[in-house]
Amino acid sequence: MMAKCSVAPSVEPMFQTFNGLQHLAETRRFKAWFLDQFGVLHDGKQPYPGAISTLEKLATTGAKMVIISNSSRRASTTIEKLKNLGFDPSLFVGAITSGELTHQYLQRRDNAWFAALGRSCIHMTWSDRGAISLEGLGLQVIENAEEADFILAHGTEALGLPSGLVRPMSLDGLEKILEHCAAKKIPMVVANPDFVTVEARALSIMPGTLAAKYEKLGGEVKWMGKPDK
Repeated sequence: MMAKCSVAPSVEPMFQTFNGLQHLAETRRFKAWFLDQFGVLHDGKQPYPGAISTLEKLATTGAKMVIISNSSRRASTTIEKLKNLGFDPSLFVGAITSGELTHQYLQRRDNAWFAALGRSCIHMTWSDRGAISLEGLGLQVIENAEEADFILAHGTEALGLPSGLVRPMSLDGLEKILEHCAAKKIPMVVANPDFVTVEARALSIMPGTLAAKYEKLGGEVKWMGKPDK
């Protein structure tokens, strides 16, 4: 009896390999591009080699580019930073940042969780990087956990003061404040869920580290940004 011979049907590969962003752009398959910034376009201090020219070439294909970032800063500040690093702002349709989302939710309070927050907050922010303004949010910054309604974590370098100034503080110092807040069972809003970020050749501690610590202490955390819990 003659054996039957069968030929397996060809199967499209599940994944495709590209030699780089430029190669992918040349396919013109995608009309919209969502791009992270830190560790993708720049290292916090300068653009990566070829990043600017690649985006400029991508723009010639008609692609629409949007920055998505876990930066605790607002969208307009993010675009301004990219401009200062040498990127043409007109390359981008806009930016979506966790800091912008946090600001909008605190301002609108049309979400049940945010609507239930009070107006007095302990503000953990930046010092060397530049403190983040709470203008327009109607918040009262206080230092005492006994009087706080919630914690707002924008940074890991300083504690915001009622005067609008900041007091530089170590990570250990901020974590001690979290211990007092956890005992009071007040919630935290973290405006940057990253644990670390790239900065030149080093890694810097981000607010997500404080949020993870607070959860371990039993505190409730509202994580803003990607991936949103």
